[in-house]
This record gives sequence, structure tokens and C-alpha cells, in this order.
Amino acid sequence: MRTPVHIACLQTQPKADFEAALTEALDLAAIAVEQGAQALFLPEYCGGLKTKGGMFAPPALPESSHPVLTGLRGFAKAHDVWISVGSLAVPGRAGKVINRSLLLDRTGAVVSRYDKLHLFDIQLSDQEVYRESARVTPGQHCIVSNVDWAVIGHSICYDLRFPNLYRDMAQAGAEVLIVPSAFTKKTGQAHWHVLNRARAIENGAFVVSACAVGTVEGGGEAYGHSLIINPWGEVVADAGAQRGVVHATIDLDDVAVARGKIPSLQHDRPYEKTPTLTEDAT
Repeated sequence: MRTPVHIACLQTQPKADFEAALTEALDLAAIAVEQGAQALFLPEYCGGLKTKGGMFAPPALPESSHPVLTGLRGFAKAHDVWISVGSLAVPGRAGKVINRSLLLDRTGAVVSRYDKLHLFDIQLSDQEVYRESARVTPGQHCIVSNVDWAVIGHSICYDLRFPNLYRDMAQAGAEVLIVPSAFTKKTGQAHWHVLNRARAIENGAFVVSACAVGTVEGGGEAYGHSLIINPWGEVVADAGAQRGVVHATIDLDDVAVARGKIPSLQHDRPYEKTPTLTEDAT
């Protein structure tokens, strides 16, 4: 049996610049650690987020000089705590940025990186349009991190709508699926809870989804409701629609229990990827 782990989602408000973003993250991180958290999970673009003309325009710097990453690495080391840096923008190619999530160990070292695969190009109405691909270069790799307390599968926000990614991670051994997000309020109200619960149920895994909350400078609003969901699909923590911290103690042995009851990961079968269309015989 493994020792249960006390985790916390930090439900931050989107901040347009590095200094404000770091202050926001460290303020909630201090609260979470004081309450006993051993691993902290931050939202997407916790390193800074604003929009301009319907495009994401997060401030970006290389990892080596990124003040939010530097500050969070120092906090992890000072407080002996794991930190999932939900995501921050680092320079990419052709004037674009990369939406990158990083996992820090208790010494502040970067143990894994994940670049967001699926980009949010969405038109919700004539007024609410998002074109993440206009500013962001997509990642190329599925990332699973085997750390000392869990096997963690990485994703970011819009990835949540692509279940094959999570299946691949679970098949590779992931026990905790993380989904740092800045889900829009409109899509969050419609789909956030059901999508997160579905990913947990399908894969018999914990899902930990820290989501930003509140308005974004330049336009847009993040939904909040950061979630911690157990492998049976039950919501064990929901941060609601306010800035703050939500906690849960997770027992990784629950993953084996859930997968033993419904061993669907062992039942996947190969099939022809092109559907066979049949004519109506009536």
C-alpha cells in the first residue's frame, strides 16, 4: 500500500503580466502549504494571460529567464512541495509561443514538460471568438511522468475533448491525469464537469483539473470550478466560482481498485479506423 497524498488545486485569477501572475500564484500556494498540501496544481497560463483581438496574447520568456517559473521553483524548494505549473508561454518558432506545462519536484527541479497538443480555435458567437493557433505552436508528444508518488499523465485545457489522448496515457500507466485549464465560462457551464468525470471513469484514474477563474484582460472569462475527481468518477473537491484553494487527500491504491472492478483498459480491441458505411436495405 502507498501513502495517501494531500494535494491542492490553486484556483487563481488570470493576470496579464509576470509580476501579478507570480504574486497570485505564491499567495495561494502559501495558503495551501500551510493547510498541509504536498503537491500543488496551478491552472493553464498561470504564468500570465491576456487576449487581444480574439487571440491569446500571454507574456512569454524562455524558461531560463521566466520570472514565474523561477519564483515557483524557489517556492517548491523552500517548502518541500511538488508543483504542477499549469502552463506558461515560452517563445516558439515564427513569432509564436508554446503553451507549456511543467512539473517541479520538491527541490524545484523540472522533472517533465508538456506542450499543449490541441489548440483552442473556437467561435462561440459573433462576439466570442478564440484563435489560439494564431499565436501558439502545438506540441507533438504525449507525456507521462513516473515520479516517486504517482504516474502522471499531462494535458492542458482543450485537450480534455480528445479522449484518445487520455486513453493512451492510461495505457502507459498514468494514475493521475492532470488538466490545467482556463476553460471559458460558457463552455465550462455546459461541459466542464461531464468531460472531467468522463475522463476519470473511462480510464479508472484520478483527474486533477485546476482551472483559472474570472475575467481575462482583453476579453474572455475563465470558468473556475477546479476539480479533483476519483477513479470512480466522483467529484471529491470542487472550488466553485471564487478564487481560492481546494484540497483532497488521494489514495493511489484506489486506481487499482477501480481498474480491477471495471478492467476496460485490458479490453481495447483493434479495429478498422475507416467506418464501413452500409446502405439502408428497407
